Amino acid sequence: MRAFLTTSHDAPPSLADIPVPDPGKGEIRIRIYACALNFADLLMQKGTYQDTPPLPFVGGLEVAGVVDALGPDTAGPAIGTRVAVFGGSGGLAEFAVYDARRAVPLPDGMSFEDAAAFMVAYGTSHVALDYRARMQPGERLLVLGAAGGVGLTAVEIGKLMGAEVIACARGADKLAVAKGAGADHLIDATDADIRAEVKALGGADVVYDPVGGDQFKAAFRACNPEARLLPIGFASGDIPQIPANHLLVKNLTVMGLYWGGYMGFKPKVITDSLTTLFGWYTEGKLRPHVSHVLPLEETAQAMELLRSRKSTGKVVVRID
Repeated sequence: MRAFLTTSHDAPPSLADIPVPDPGKGEIRIRIYACALNFADLLMQKGTYQDTPPLPFVGGLEVAGVVDALGPDTAGPAIGTRVAVFGGSGGLAEFAVYDARRAVPLPDGMSFEDAAAFMVAYGTSHVALDYRARMQPGERLLVLGAAGGVGLTAVEIGKLMGAEVIACARGADKLAVAKGAGADHLIDATDADIRAEVKALGGADVVYDPVGGDQFKAAFRACNPEARLLPIGFASGDIPQIPANHLLVKNLTVMGLYWGGYMGFKPKVITDSLTTLFGWYTEGKLRPHVSHVLPLEETAQAMELLRSRKSTGKVVVRID
């Protein structure tokens, strides 16, 4: 089968021909039709992600496709079932094997591209805002990186949950995308004084931050008393240091979130969240924003769109 294979952390991955895997006990094999990219894929290539597989490996955290084989003593999902899976790796290939418990049947009418783009981005934002921050209607939510893969879903879900949403992104085009997702206020991170603009709007009660660096520092200083800050990632490459004395003065709470980690110690958090999210999708309340769909042969170009921040929402690799 064709696969986008990483053989070294010092050299770029490339398309390769590798054996089709066989499912073991409790596993299913999926014929993959779409794989969504995430910033974690870039970190895996460098060997700096917290869950980087041993070399050689096939990247791709989240996929959608059709079950085509069951391992021994595996009850299902049945062969032919359309499913999405957050597998952590293996998605940039024609076939992959996963724990059957990770497979989520797709709603009728949901495309493979939408399904692949759905789980990590929407799941991260929903668990962050609902389960972790316990955000309430009427609270003011500041979303950094608001046109990116996870940031855009935070805008959308925040609005669904009744928040007043401030979207911060770079440039008019990206801010227009965030506005379309429901943002009430827009801040151009290119040259704005983020702290001053957020304070002028009344301050932030919840901060959703996949960026880090100076933007986190500005958002931190724009928080209201008892605000909750959610570091989701560090796309800027700068991991900010948090002054504990400021936490004390304003009674602030910083809540880390690694969505995939819940699979290991509290999977019901993820499954309950996905049940809610797929319900919202079926009701027409959520629609994944996929800015680019490229074939497997152009995975390197798809990765570069992510690396250069030229995409909005999600980038999906289609595997025909």
